[in-house]
Amino acid sequence: MKALILAGGSGTRLRPLTHTSAKQLVPIANKPILFYGIEGLVEAGISEIGIITGETGTEVRQVVGNGSQWGITISYIPQHEPLGLAHCVLIAQDFLGNDDFVMYLGDNMLEQNLRDLVKDFKNKRTNSELDCRILLKKVANPSSFGVAVVNDAGHVTGLVEKPENPPSDLALVGVYLFTAVIHQAVASIVPSARGELEITDAIQWLIEQGLAVDHDILEGWWIDTGKKDPLLECNRLVLGTINSSINDEASISSNSVINGPVQVGRQSSIAGSTITGPVVIGENVTIENCQIGPYASIGDGCVLSSTTLDDSVLLKNCSISMAGRITSSLLGRSSSVTGTTSATTTSLMLGDDSIVELR
Repeated sequence: MKALILAGGSGTRLRPLTHTSAKQLVPIANKPILFYGIEGLVEAGISEIGIITGETGTEVRQVVGNGSQWGITISYIPQHEPLGLAHCVLIAQDFLGNDDFVMYLGDNMLEQNLRDLVKDFKNKRTNSELDCRILLKKVANPSSFGVAVVNDAGHVTGLVEKPENPPSDLALVGVYLFTAVIHQAVASIVPSARGELEITDAIQWLIEQGLAVDHDILEGWWIDTGKKDPLLECNRLVLGTINSSINDEASISSNSVINGPVQVGRQSSIAGSTITGPVVIGENVTIENCQIGPYASIGDGCVLSSTTLDDSVLLKNCSISMAGRITSSLLGRSSSVTGTTSATTTSLMLGDDSIVELR
């Protein structure tokens, strides 16, 4: 079984950060979002992964590499225009061949592990005919998603993409399991009104041909990290699972206090500060006279002084000084935030190399 990860898309909902960085590489708990999907697929026993890339393909290649860090093989398949999820399957046919595969949206995060989902699909394939499995989750705003209709017998009878009047509250989660018959489906459909080959139309084609499409209701949380607030929510959820780990090469002064689960990377220095977990602090970070946490992820090389920080994600090499309280914030690489007072509370979303002076 192979996997196809979709890591194209321009990430417009995370502007300005994604003007200079791929949305799938924004970190959650100091690890790129894309890595969580790769690791989940590897844990599920998949050793060949194709990654669909768009305009940020060069950066994705540089960060992810050839797969050797996970002991797998990664191939890259460029999508020159964002022509839909089914189009991704169409252009990946040479890579996928006749193999069953998992299609995974690279900016999605799941609490449920992929291992059990893949294992169950393989078992069903062995014991009966099964051509597609979709994952569904009840949502409050189904018109923002692809939506499935499931009959009383549990069979998927219809799919519709982002309907104005949703026929159900069952949204398609960004994980799909297919057999090779999906290639016939994506070659048989036409672009939707928005000019894309919709994967919902391809699965609907399977249903109309009488092929077997079943579903699973997702357990636990599922988050599309394409916007700041869901990304920060995901950061909180992942940080909530960490254990404490302080590198032997880190330095923590005697007048600092560490409460709760906190991870500190090598060569990082904490002085005169209180860190309230869950918090992840990267390598070569300097923190002086600060209140940090809970729910903060601080990337490598950041420097923080005389500041309160919580519920935020800082990418590499950020600098914050005398900025009051920074909360619910997402700061791009090498951003600088300074102030002259400790009385302000600020929420920020900054692209790389931004400079903000608070007064």
